[in-house]
Amino acid sequence: MDADHIDALVDAARAGGHWAFERLWLELSPRVAGYLRGRGVTEADDVTSEVFLAAFQGIGSFSGDGAAFRSWLFTIAHHRGVDWQRRTSRAPAQRPYEHERDDRTVASAEYGALTSLEDVEIRRLLAQLSPEQSDVMLLRVLGQLTIAEIATATGRSEGAVKQLQRRAVARLRLLLAENPPEPVPLGLFPTIAPSR
Repeated sequence: MDADHIDALVDAARAGGHWAFERLWLELSPRVAGYLRGRGVTEADDVTSEVFLAAFQGIGSFSGDGAAFRSWLFTIAHHRGVDWQRRTSRAPAQRPYEHERDDRTVASAEYGALTSLEDVEIRRLLAQLSPEQSDVMLLRVLGQLTIAEIATATGRSEGAVKQLQRRAVARLRLLLAENPPEPVPLGLFPTIAPSR
């Protein structure tokens, strides 16, 4: 993700170019969804849509470059993730099954197996961090935010964010040294041509 490319897309989106906002969605939504999933948001795709809707509605008054936009976007994502957790902790959403309206789809078995192995290991490691440390690591890695941007997004001081990151990295190093992940043999999963 080239910084100049994102800068140009933000400028075009701010000027009303809907195509540019669509490109921002394509470039950044996987990272936002990954951040939300890492925070435990089970409806990450829906919340990601809410994040981008809020950004779309506010892009006209936004000022800044691509890095500032990314920081702003992850600040919105952080707040929407907190809102989602509050909402679901009060009353878990339950919907009756309606076969006619069920538009859910599933990924291929190969894709599901490969990503679940990665997800399980990442979630196992993140679960052993404090929620604050996990947030900082997700925003640093998936959001590619700076310490200052994370401080703004989470409402903490830069010193507190640095300390959380240091402790998280130290804890992850210790966990990986104690229990390194096992490599997955490539022959285990056959290659299947994608269906179109």
